[in-house]
Amino acid sequence: MLPDVKTILYASDIEEGSRPAFRAAVSMAGHYDATITFLHVIEPLSATARSILKTMMNDADLNEMHDSSVINLKNKLISRIERFCETELDANEAMKEGQIIPRVEEGVPDRVILKVANEIGADLIVMGTRTHSSVGQFLLGSTANRVMHHTQKPVLVIPLK
Repeated sequence: MLPDVKTILYASDIEEGSRPAFRAAVSMAGHYDATITFLHVIEPLSATARSILKTMMNDADLNEMHDSSVINLKNKLISRIERFCETELDANEAMKEGQIIPRVEEGVPDRVILKVANEIGADLIVMGTRTHSSVGQFLLGSTANRVMHHTQKPVLVIPLK
């Protein structure tokens, strides 16, 4: 049995097929009347990619492009959330205004998820995991595995295709 859940962190890669995990987060939020922070983590550019970009533009333009991309991504999250709520939720499942909070952060995904979960006082972390071979899981692990092994918070992991 889960303790009283008031704050849910939903971490998403926003790739195709991630809806079942968001659906689970929305269902939990409805059941507990909780808020959801919808988090997407952008991995930082590698040093090589940054060097290549710097040969094509100056730092100010590169920073402006970065900031603009983060804003566009957050707007994309908002649109996806609105579209999901309009097309997939019945009237009795409707989320309240401000019940889902979009958030975009940059960094190593599992570390950012853990940091944000602590910042917002998440009672539950919900995330999906893609199907991988067992050898790949063992050697590389997954973001969900790393989160589960480094948090004391309950983690609901939804298998995705």
